[in-house]
Amino acid sequence: RPRGAPRTASERPRPPRPGRYLWGWARTAPAAPAPARPRCPAPAAPSPCRPQRPGRRHPPASVSNGGAAEGGEELVELKVIWNKNKYDVKFRLDGTGADLKQEIHSLTGLPPAMQKVMFKGLLPEEKTLREIKVTNGAKIMVVGSTINDVLAVNTPKEAAQQEVKAEENKKEPLCRQKQHRKVLDKGKPDDVMPSVKGVQERLPTVPLSGMYNKSGGKVRLTFKLEQDQLWIGTKERTEKLPMGSIKNVVSEPIEGHEDYHMMAFQLGPTEASYYWVYWVPTQYVDAIKDTVLGKWQYF
Repeated sequence: RPRGAPRTASERPRPPRPGRYLWGWARTAPAAPAPARPRCPAPAAPSPCRPQRPGRRHPPASVSNGGAAEGGEELVELKVIWNKNKYDVKFRLDGTGADLKQEIHSLTGLPPAMQKVMFKGLLPEEKTLREIKVTNGAKIMVVGSTINDVLAVNTPKEAAQQEVKAEENKKEPLCRQKQHRKVLDKGKPDDVMPSVKGVQERLPTVPLSGMYNKSGGKVRLTFKLEQDQLWIGTKERTEKLPMGSIKNVVSEPIEGHEDYHMMAFQLGPTEASYYWVYWVPTQYVDAIKDTVLGKWQYF
């Protein structure tokens, strides 16, 4: 064939196959992708509860007790024990501790305010018996006394206290007792602070000094209000007592020297723990009692 002559049909190049490269020809477009296969749906999450076998009953989530009341409420059988007496009680499982106290009141006559009801500890009034998991046959302990029992006990006690007070009034004055006379007979100390009769004053800013203790030695009282302490100082030592540890303060005028008092600080449960101080100026007696026993002093 001469150069530049057109090719015949048999000599024309064939079109390339799809997806292949031939020299001088561009790659043809790929065939359309096959449709994606549909995926199976994901299996449902397994149930947290195991399937029950046929004919097998599933246990209830709450505590089941007793029978049912007329209104359909669940009842629980209780054994209430009070003052060596036992009571068999059927009570609503959804009733509260306060409701149970009312039921106990109807049985025993014990007022709810005077009851201490025990079931695994003190029974809470605001919770129901179901919430605290009371079951059939549970024992409920009740502690308390009726009003008549309280009156029967208090009446003799009050009478005894009145008799004790009457006996105390019959006693001779403290300043005449032998244990105090041996100190008072030494006379008024020369360096004791001056007294003002018929006047009540606040505590001085300086210690109260020049007084005697039970052994006849010199003693001074320092009131450390910022530390809430009473310092009792002698020649040998200084005792620092918290004011809250002092149970009581008693005083009595000294016969023949009524402008001075003898005073005792009770450091223990009995009179044997009294710490006696003699020749306390009378104008400071009330201030000392108020300060030690907790009454506020304005300065």
